[in-house]
Amino acid sequence: MLLRAAAIRRAAVAAYSTAAARPETGLYGFDVLRTAKGFRRFVDEAIQRSDELVAHIAQLPPSAEIVRAMDEISNTVCSVIDSAELCRNTHPDREFVEEGDKASMRIYEHLQYLNTHTTLYNAILKAESEGGLLTDETRKAANNLRVDFEKGGIHLPKDKLERVNQLNLAIAQLGRKFNENIMMKPGFVDIYPASRIPRNIQHNFKAVSRSRPMGIEEQSNPMNTTRQKGLRILADSGTLSSALRWVSDEEVRRQVFIAGNSEPRENIAVLDELIDARDEFAKTMGCKSYAEFAIRPNMAASADVVMAFLNDLSDIVRHKADEEFITIRDFKRRKCNQKSADLEPWDEDYYIGMMKSSAHSVDPSVVASYFPLSQCIKGLNVLVESLFGATFNQIPMGDGESWHPDVIKLSLHHPDQGDLGFMYLDLYSRKGKYPGCAHFAIRGGRRLSDSEYQLPIIALVCNFSSSRGLTARLNHWDVETLFHEFGHALHSLLSRTDYQHFSGTRVALDVAETPSNLFEFYAWDYRVLRTFALDETTGDPIPEKLVKALNASRNMFPATELQRQIFYSIMDLTLFGEHTSKPLDTISAVADLKRKHTSWNYVEGTHWHTRFSHLINYGAGYYSYLYARCFATTIWHEVCQDNPLSRSTGSALRDKFLRYGGAKDPSALLKDFVGDSVIRNSGGGIIPDISSLRKEVGL
Repeated sequence: MLLRAAAIRRAAVAAYSTAAARPETGLYGFDVLRTAKGFRRFVDEAIQRSDELVAHIAQLPPSAEIVRAMDEISNTVCSVIDSAELCRNTHPDREFVEEGDKASMRIYEHLQYLNTHTTLYNAILKAESEGGLLTDETRKAANNLRVDFEKGGIHLPKDKLERVNQLNLAIAQLGRKFNENIMMKPGFVDIYPASRIPRNIQHNFKAVSRSRPMGIEEQSNPMNTTRQKGLRILADSGTLSSALRWVSDEEVRRQVFIAGNSEPRENIAVLDELIDARDEFAKTMGCKSYAEFAIRPNMAASADVVMAFLNDLSDIVRHKADEEFITIRDFKRRKCNQKSADLEPWDEDYYIGMMKSSAHSVDPSVVASYFPLSQCIKGLNVLVESLFGATFNQIPMGDGESWHPDVIKLSLHHPDQGDLGFMYLDLYSRKGKYPGCAHFAIRGGRRLSDSEYQLPIIALVCNFSSSRGLTARLNHWDVETLFHEFGHALHSLLSRTDYQHFSGTRVALDVAETPSNLFEFYAWDYRVLRTFALDETTGDPIPEKLVKALNASRNMFPATELQRQIFYSIMDLTLFGEHTSKPLDTISAVADLKRKHTSWNYVEGTHWHTRFSHLINYGAGYYSYLYARCFATTIWHEVCQDNPLSRSTGSALRDKFLRYGGAKDPSALLKDFVGDSVIRNSGGGIIPDISSLRKEVGL
């Protein structure tokens, strides 16, 4: 592990200039976090500072200073919340994780207290109505703060407000439990003999053994103690997808699929409780469902608007998705020489992968040879240098600042504007770490004075396989994932808002995933890839023919993938929507939705949705991925595609979109950036135009 980390740093030094050493500090650069117990003081100081600001606000006349002081409260509290969240999900030291968890709950309880503080609420009401707020951003900040108070139930009678506070705390705890179960209880299946697993992927699995099943001859020999070797396949998402893609033995794939989609069982009850708590909360707030409560502040405005959009999209894609299903089924029948063989969910990745490889001669090992991790990080530098005239510089970290030897820290620097922000990279998988890929905010950007700006600090966290050691290489889907999360990172690093309340990804949910979806396009464009995807031995750029093959392979079954995302979105909206009967049987509900909205069978006894963490983070909001995909596709075609790496393209992205964060109305932001046709009015809400998406998918 240490050797690999050292190699990564050596490779990164080749791609980035190195700044001067930094003094000793604590985790993420916070002096107070030199030890795990520092989180206790971190919370204490945040509570003390926010109480001082509350007292200050109580003495202020209606003015913009009230908005500024409230934003400082938000900045103080969010620094603790965000740091604790990153620590809980990535730190290898259990004491840090536990202290981060405790800090997260303590500061969340204090946040609930602040959100129901009548002095603050009355102050923002007066500032909004009487304060003479001079800028659009300040007026929007005051409006958003007032709405946030009202979303917390501050306008309710005392008994209902107390119940709302209890429910909010319960919802947070249930969400935490749901995600912990996913991390700690992935499930597994033992496969015997080990030869049933292809040799080239056996290193991904744990070796196990059992007493060899004995025949008659072995039973007659009591001295026979031969043990049979097998492999234990953990059913976490990465390992699961590897097995389903590469194992030719259908029975093994079936066992792996069922194991991976039947854990954690504990989350069935956790999700039931979460649905009930969110439903009661929403109805106490005067909404007919949690979906209605969650969507009302967004561009979509109502759950009915979103559901109509999703149902229409489901109908549009169904015919092509069914055609793709038949194509895959017929391919399986030819390969198996069985004219009536059924196509099962555990067949999808295996046969689609086989069809893509045979149609376009794409060898994954050849592709990966062009994407060593150090070159992919260099690719991020190519993007910011070409588009924005900025560079990433690797900078040393002080003692205690990093949480693992693999972590590196970069500054985003512009020759005229100085440092724009800081980014930690934590890219390798390890035990106990958050299992997916994500962008974590640590500190939001905000204007401190006319001449001083608080620079954003973020962490980009991925789970790329570390089994290759010093020659770590990514498959192309990993590259796409890296670019996706990098889109979020750029949103945070390049926004320049007056208030941290609007910094970076703190935007309306409808548009939050737009930059990340947009930068996925960059991962598939030859003009981009040739700048950093270089052969490890010769240094030659990736051949254009290979990139064309990758794209052709990607475009073979587009309706199947789009249909899956529509199903996920409808499932999420249904679980947190109106229910005619209680309790909701989530397993049956999800099974019915899969039969209705996809071309694939539902496997009895499975409950895949109990490991779908987006139900926690995006409850009734997963549809935003489809909104963002539509927006991003339109932006790519209208703004980026002609010259994706030009400075003019970068200026448009930064000056008309990324710099605003959440400080500008999202519909106005999109129309000013791309044109009025990017969105449409529908049923009192806003939906994206799907013309570009239909063209991309071939509908």
